[in-house]
Amino acid sequence: MSAQRDMKEKSPWRTPVTIIIITVIGVIAIVALVTVAVLQNKPLSQKYKYGIVLDAGSSHTALYIYEWPAEKDNNTGRVEQTHSCKVQGPGISAYASDPWKAGESLTDCMHEAQQKVPRNKHEETPLYLGATAGMRLLNMENSSASDQVFQAVEEALRQFQFSFQGARILSGQEEGAFGWVTVNYLDDRLKQGLETTGALDLGGASTQISFVSSNYDGSESPKNSVTFRLYGNDYNLYTHSFLCYGKDQALRLTLAQQTLSGPVIISDPCFHKGYTKIKNYADLYDSPCVSHRKPQGAPATFNHTGTGNFQQCQEQIKRIFNFTYCKYSRCSFNGIFQPLVQGPFGAFSAYYFVMDFLNLTDTSEPLTEVKDKLTKYCATLWSEITAQHHTVKEKYLAEYCFAGTYILTLLTEGYNFTSESYSKIKYIKQIKGSDAGWTLGYMLNLTNMIPAEAPDSPPLPHAGYVSIVTIMAILLFIVFILSIRPLWSRCSKQLHIV
Repeated sequence: MSAQRDMKEKSPWRTPVTIIIITVIGVIAIVALVTVAVLQNKPLSQKYKYGIVLDAGSSHTALYIYEWPAEKDNNTGRVEQTHSCKVQGPGISAYASDPWKAGESLTDCMHEAQQKVPRNKHEETPLYLGATAGMRLLNMENSSASDQVFQAVEEALRQFQFSFQGARILSGQEEGAFGWVTVNYLDDRLKQGLETTGALDLGGASTQISFVSSNYDGSESPKNSVTFRLYGNDYNLYTHSFLCYGKDQALRLTLAQQTLSGPVIISDPCFHKGYTKIKNYADLYDSPCVSHRKPQGAPATFNHTGTGNFQQCQEQIKRIFNFTYCKYSRCSFNGIFQPLVQGPFGAFSAYYFVMDFLNLTDTSEPLTEVKDKLTKYCATLWSEITAQHHTVKEKYLAEYCFAGTYILTLLTEGYNFTSESYSKIKYIKQIKGSDAGWTLGYMLNLTNMIPAEAPDSPPLPHAGYVSIVTIMAILLFIVFILSIRPLWSRCSKQLHIV
């Protein structure tokens, strides 16, 4: 009995020092395991890039700020619009006689951009200005004036700390294609590989149609073909831009058809009955789209009066399209190849603003009902229209009958939408907080040329993390076994006594 007591007292597992050491090792192992797990799984701070695009259109300029994570999906940054600013005044092409004012007009929105983009990101944030149909027309008419406007714009934009990448005129094909990218990107159709949506864009000076057709491989009219690779998928896109067929220039074309003989009075079915205004021939024909048609010996002014007749207005508008020749298997108008429209379409810019004002954005309504509503609207007296919409500027208010009729005529007669395919058009202003238009698609495409930053990584690689957790777990298991070893002796002793 004395010998057993001596062995018990001499056992190293029963000494206070040993117990303290085992306890300390166990606590350290537990603390280390918890610390490693917390640090390894701590949420990583996301890095963001920013980009600024100025859309210099024919009627106005708008600034858009985009943000996307530095880590990219399949070489395509996930871009979102975070801010927009409408520049006060007309488009930059209107400043041909005072180019410096074109640059000056942009400064207020640029100051807003300085506030919206984090200061430490200014120098690395790319800044682009893309000009569309208004500057295309000015460049056609007076290339020297166009160059001076761009020079003034560039001087103004270089005063800011952003990484200015230049100002240029986008081709009509680019404008249409990037608009298509925007619509499909915002609907997540590109990332998920879904059926794509066509894009219909209507500006003041041009209009674009872009869509993927299963019957078009780009061989019949290569100039109308654009290929994109986004999110690992290839897209062969049909796209065409019609210069001079934007809403404002189309109105000039329609009026030019009615003033070929230089009359003093024009009775216009596209304006409300009771509307009358004295207009200058010089102003009407002050555009490359119609300047060559100005009648000889015309008086200085003409009296523009409205008669408000939808059917007659549509007949006038049809005359600005040429359907008499087509060297391809099929055409839209003016001899331009176009496959049959296919799939759903998103219609934005002036398409949306005009049809929204007219309460005609619900395309589930039969096309015949849409025409009936527009017929009634155009037949409404001008005095009633002004009373109902007294807050709308007269210039815009007077043109809605024409604009609505033009949109329906362009879609059904020009692009060959039927009653069935028209119902697949969706008039859109924004998608998921981003404005529909070419700028987001442009920015999205440019992110493929901006190197991705190295993402923040966990403190340990995955293999190292697993190894440390395993070692700590084994160590805790050993400590646990050692801590209960005295119980083994006690149990063994009790069994021996029995």
